[in-house]
Amino acid sequence: MKDSDRKDSVPETVSIRPMTAADLESVWQLERQCFSDPWSMKLLEEGLKGPYDRFFAAESDGQICGYANLRIIAGEGEIERIAVDSRFRRQGVGRELMEKMEEAASLEGVGDITLEVRESNTAARKLYESFGFAEEGRRKEYYRNPTEDGVIMWRRKA
Repeated sequence: MKDSDRKDSVPETVSIRPMTAADLESVWQLERQCFSDPWSMKLLEEGLKGPYDRFFAAESDGQICGYANLRIIAGEGEIERIAVDSRFRRQGVGRELMEKMEEAASLEGVGDITLEVRESNTAARKLYESFGFAEEGRRKEYYRNPTEDGVIMWRRKA
């Protein structure tokens, strides 16, 4: 099977790039589509301007179809957000965003990276596991709408 025949390969029209202020409205709409407790526009703006966050946008034909946020503090990384438009899921966009965040972390000397994910989000958990993340803890009833445990995962570099 050729790479282009794989269902989970990124469509040729999708590119991953650093997010800009011009992307904020589209990313905010994506937040509202993908999360039951979306970040506010103000929080997105502050993160984009701040020194700790690295935002990446997935773009297809001039439209934002995904985005990710990696926070780096004191040599550790935290994946704070990864969102993909429902029309682009299962096409490798999330994987490409993960790869871009790992590349950014590596360039900045970050070894260990953590994240939290809803217990029921098995697709995301499988993606994270494929990047070497493993469950190390839980936050009881961390998420709302619906109430659900948060699974804390780490990828630790030896």
